[in-house]
Amino acid sequence: MTLQVQPKLIIHGGAGSSLQGKGGLIAVRNSLSKIVADVYTLLLNGANATEAVVRGCQMLEDEPRFNAGTGSVLQSDGQIRMSASIMDGTTGRFSGVINVSRVKNPIEMALFLQNSDDRVLSDYGAAELARELQIPSYNGLTDLRLQEWTLERQGNFQRTMAGVVAEPEMALSSNAGRGTIGVVALDGDGKLAAGTSTGGKGFERIGRVSDSAMPAGNYANFHAGVSCTGIGEDIIDECLAAKVVVRVTDGMSLQDAMQKSFTEARKNNRDFGAIALDATGMISYGKICEVLLAAYHNGENIGDTLEWNDQELIGHG
Repeated sequence: MTLQVQPKLIIHGGAGSSLQGKGGLIAVRNSLSKIVADVYTLLLNGANATEAVVRGCQMLEDEPRFNAGTGSVLQSDGQIRMSASIMDGTTGRFSGVINVSRVKNPIEMALFLQNSDDRVLSDYGAAELARELQIPSYNGLTDLRLQEWTLERQGNFQRTMAGVVAEPEMALSSNAGRGTIGVVALDGDGKLAAGTSTGGKGFERIGRVSDSAMPAGNYANFHAGVSCTGIGEDIIDECLAAKVVVRVTDGMSLQDAMQKSFTEARKNNRDFGAIALDATGMISYGKICEVLLAAYHNGENIGDTLEWNDQELIGHG
C-alpha cells in the first residue's frame, strides 16, 4: 500500500492543573503513548482519518484515568452524562451526542450519526438511538470518581469541577479539572478528521452542555482539524476550534492561527487547551493552563506535552 502523504496524529486526555508527582506523569505518558502508537499503526495500514479518530477516542474513553467513557465524572445529582462529536474534514459533516448515559463509547454513536439526517442528538434522543442500535447498557462509574463526588457532596459542591485525571495521588487534591479526550488525524490520502469526547465538568447543573459536541470544541475541514479541552464555557465563548480552522482556511498558517487565537483568549482570561493538525502535516498545540495532556506522532517519533512549561502559548511537534 502506497501512502500519498505521511500520516500525522495528535491526541489529548484533558488539560488543567499540574500532574502531581512523577507517578501520575509516567502513568499518563504511558497511556497516551500506547494509544498514539496503536492508532498510528492503523493510519500506516491505510485507515482513513475518521476511522483513526474513532479508534483513538474509543481507547481514550476506555482508559479510566481520563474523563470520558469509563472514568467519567459525576454531575451534581451523581449521574454520568457524556457528550462526544466527530467532524469529517472531507465531507464537512459534524455529528454528535449530548448528555448520553449508560453507554461505553459515546464516540460510536457520533460516528453512526455521520450518515443521519439528524446529526446531533441530546439526552432523550441519544437514549432512544442507543436503544435502536441495541447498544448494551454500561456503567462507567469508577471507585475514584465516586469517592471524588462523595467527598465533594459533603462540602456542598464548593468546587466548580472534578479532577482532570483520576489518579489516587492527585484526583482528590486537584482543584482544577478540565477533563476531555480528543483526537485529530491526517491520513495517508491527506484527509483530516477530529473527534472529542467528555464526561463534563463534574458536579455541574443537570442539563449543562459542554463544548465537546459543538463546532466550538471540535472542528475540521480540508485545511485543518482542532480538538479542544478545558473550561467548556470558555471554549464556547471563543468558538475556539472553528475559529482556528477558519483562519487556516483563509490563508493563515496553523501556527499563526493558533498563536492569534490563544493570544486573544489569554486577554479574555480563558482557561483551556487545544490540539491541531493541518493538511500539510503541521502539528500544533496550545494551552492557557498549567498542563496539557497531549501526545502525538510526527511521522518519525512519538512526543508529548506533559512537561511543556516554557511559558509559550503555542508549541508544535
